Amino acid sequence: MIRTAILGASGYVGGELLRLIAAHPELTAAKLFGDSKAGLPVGAVHPHLAPAYPDAVVEKFEEPALDGIDLIFAALPHGHSQRLASTILGKGIPFVDLGADFRLNDAATYEQWYGHAHEAPHLLGEFVYGIPELNREAIRSARAVAVAGCYATAAILALRPLVEAGLVEREGLIVDAASGVSGAGREAKESNGFSTVDGSFAAYGLLNHRHTAEMEMATGATVLFTPHLVPMTRGILATCYGVATGSGDPLAVLREAYADEPFVHVTDQLPATKWLTGSNGAQLTARYDARTGRVIALSALDNLGKGAAGQMIQCANLMLGLDESAGLTTIGVYP
Repeated sequence: MIRTAILGASGYVGGELLRLIAAHPELTAAKLFGDSKAGLPVGAVHPHLAPAYPDAVVEKFEEPALDGIDLIFAALPHGHSQRLASTILGKGIPFVDLGADFRLNDAATYEQWYGHAHEAPHLLGEFVYGIPELNREAIRSARAVAVAGCYATAAILALRPLVEAGLVEREGLIVDAASGVSGAGREAKESNGFSTVDGSFAAYGLLNHRHTAEMEMATGATVLFTPHLVPMTRGILATCYGVATGSGDPLAVLREAYADEPFVHVTDQLPATKWLTGSNGAQLTARYDARTGRVIALSALDNLGKGAAGQMIQCANLMLGLDESAGLTTIGVYP
């Protein structure tokens, strides 16, 4: 078995990684790190995982504990991976990072969107951007992958084929997307507490949400992105608009682009987040509106699945030469 370590094992993404690894034919969770929950058994941190990990304990991270590890997953708060990457890369262990620290390919762009200088700009070129449907072959040969953000994954899957096919103008793409509360992480905050979120629908990150930079980098277009918080636990629905360059069929373009993709399903139906819960799938559709001269594309996925832990495992499978779909499913939990 391939021995994995999870940095950030006590968070929602860490828990989802553990759930998926428990059903993976080749991976085993050998080391679980989480400073805030160090010393606690997995069953106390993630009660639903107690049967799968009866003896596992969350540990405080120490570098020597990585000895004998074959793969590292990091699901850490922003900024932490910059401080650890040099050590991990120096050990030569395949590294799959969910943090935003190494997603962008330019230090100046990083500083623009994150508001401070990158602490390890010399390492940006060591990481491949982690959306397999875009960078599959590069991921196969990579030693370090920076997995895309959840909102970015949804928008890029919907828009990039349309931009590349010339069906929409590259200026002024609009992405309106809504996410469940788990996207904000496990830490208790007033902004995502029950009494704040229940019965409400709110926009945030107006004009400056950091995932915008990823969308622009991957599509080669300018994007106006507005995220929204929905009173549900999991899921993202991205509604994307572009000015049409003609009257081509965007649905046909998406079908062709993803015809051989195991985790992207293009449908005539309007996708719903509930269909993807617990899966690594994404469902897309698109239409051309002759009345307004616009193209509209919709993308739904699970923000903890294809938007996080599922995509991390998909990338790891490629890096390790495993079946890309090992341990993953496109089938959601419904209702």
